[in-house]
Amino acid sequence: MNFETSELTQQVAQTARDFALQHIKPYVMTWDESQEFPLQVFREMGKLGLMGVMVPEKYEGAGLGYFEYVAVLQEIGKVCGSIGLSVAAHNSLCTGHILAFGNEEQKQQFLPKLATGQWLGAWGLTEPNTGSDAGNMKTVAVRDGDHWVLNGTKCWITHGKSGDLAVVIARTGEPRSKDNATAFLVERSTPGFSGGKKENKLGMRASETAEMIFDNCRIPDSNRLGEVGAGFKQSLKVLDGGRISIAALSLGIAKGAYEASVQYSKERYQFDQPISNFQGISFKLADMATEIEAAELLTLQACDLKMRGNPMTKEAAMAKYFASEVAVKVANDAVQVFGGYGYTKDFPVEKYYRDSKLCTIGEGTSEIQKLVISREVLKT
Repeated sequence: MNFETSELTQQVAQTARDFALQHIKPYVMTWDESQEFPLQVFREMGKLGLMGVMVPEKYEGAGLGYFEYVAVLQEIGKVCGSIGLSVAAHNSLCTGHILAFGNEEQKQQFLPKLATGQWLGAWGLTEPNTGSDAGNMKTVAVRDGDHWVLNGTKCWITHGKSGDLAVVIARTGEPRSKDNATAFLVERSTPGFSGGKKENKLGMRASETAEMIFDNCRIPDSNRLGEVGAGFKQSLKVLDGGRISIAALSLGIAKGAYEASVQYSKERYQFDQPISNFQGISFKLADMATEIEAAELLTLQACDLKMRGNPMTKEAAMAKYFASEVAVKVANDAVQVFGGYGYTKDFPVEKYYRDSKLCTIGEGTSEIQKLVISREVLKT
């Protein structure tokens, strides 16, 4: 593995950094307070290729790899976790699922719209009664000639109301039976498909999280992704890549909180000297820096395996688990470095603190990551 960041990755990171500082940073707290989902920002990112980072150029994507994708998410996450989360869900879940399992006709029809930001993608697996227990989902799809009829509700869906296209995993077999789920492409304009309750969240408040409701929603069989019954297996593979996304987003949030802490510790004076001179503060910064470096190496290892086409279920789970927990710890310590100011909305670390927690929950909780890792470890 080459530890040197390529010139291409650096250039892509700079593009994402410049965009985030100019078009996102001035509005971060406004969007957070109002829970506004700034759809136009994603349209603009689409023009730069940030909404189709890994989509091949023949489908109007940027044609880049996971190293560049991780760099994008880190730079956006440093500025706003909410926007980073939406970029991740769009790229790795909805778009990534189509890229990995769609047929050529589906790719040509949908990927250009997603990659350019004309359309926003959603991905629906979780339900009110089935979070980690996806094999017991209640959303069902029943075959009716050349169509399928969907009924049920998905929850905690990023872009559940605003997404133009959703990849939806529905049960097509008996509960808990083998190969009992199938993936479908559902356009927002499809009759019987609607958005439901939008969640009022602790953090990531500018990233829309809402229900998707299906009421006798008829979908042509041509919108089926892959074989009947392959939906859950596909989802597990999509989530492997998605876990790299959340690891990268966690790194961005952690780095943002850390960099703010370093700067503040040099500027804040107590007892006639900067608080960075005090061991209680400097040791916190040392721990932050070390844990961020370790999380980044785990994430880059997973990227390297992914780019080589090698198995990386364990490594992606390790990266997601460790990086998300590091983000929470670093954000917590950042608030402590800032003291009372860190508890106010006048300084950035309280938002990093609120945003970080979702990274330990979304796309598989820390407990599920431990389950995945332990199963992989115990195979041998």
